[in-house]
Amino acid sequence: MNDALVIAGESYHSRLLVGTGKYKDFTETRAAIDASGAQIVTVAIRRTNIGQMANEPSLLEYLPPEEFTYLPNTAGCYSADDAVRTLRLARELLDGHKLVKLEVLGDPKTLYPNVIETLAAAKTLVSEGFDVMVYTSDDPIIAKQLEDIGCCAVMPLASLIGSGMGILNPWNLQIIIENANIPVLVDAGVGCAADAAIAMELGCEGVLMNTAIAAAQNPVLMASAMKKAIEAGRESYLAGRMPKKLYSASPSSPTSGLISGNG
Repeated sequence: MNDALVIAGESYHSRLLVGTGKYKDFTETRAAIDASGAQIVTVAIRRTNIGQMANEPSLLEYLPPEEFTYLPNTAGCYSADDAVRTLRLARELLDGHKLVKLEVLGDPKTLYPNVIETLAAAKTLVSEGFDVMVYTSDDPIIAKQLEDIGCCAVMPLASLIGSGMGILNPWNLQIIIENANIPVLVDAGVGCAADAAIAMELGCEGVLMNTAIAAAQNPVLMASAMKKAIEAGRESYLAGRMPKKLYSASPSSPTSGLISGNG
């Protein structure tokens, strides 16, 4: 079945996008990424060395850009100006790379998105030719405005970054998905494989996660579990679930042609 994820005109067979932070070292990062099957990896430009620090190990040595699509992000930015400057730097470090993840945070405690600054940054980045995947709240109106600005994907949170609380408001996610003409990917809050499967069953095009894998007791095994969950959830969505019928039992086997006990 040809069921590719298409982002900014590029096709990917994996719908799991994985972060590269919080692992004990780059070796574990690489092992987890391999187990996840992810093709797109996101990197926090302010926290991870991809060439800024010449005398320190670089993530590029462990995850070569020839093998993976890099998605530089603006984690740690609290204003539109900071976010735009960070992604301009990323474009220089990655030889003109255009695909980026925009996130502008509202406060350091909750890491909830500042949608006003996010909208401002998105307008600037799109005007400068970036392909912007954008982290946002689960507000359907804001999601549509970001699409109208020209973002190539919207990424509403399931719950707070790093919380592992799972999808707290599936109804808003469904509204965003139904109204979107660009990919919708869940970003933030996934804690286990079931959360990832639910996101895909709702109709999300993909899921981006970091802490759920990196903070697991066995990150490599969790990465493998997430890969399977994404695939199962997508197949379940495409298959079309049976309708829910409250208080309406239905036998799982045929009721006609039963073998009679009266010989």
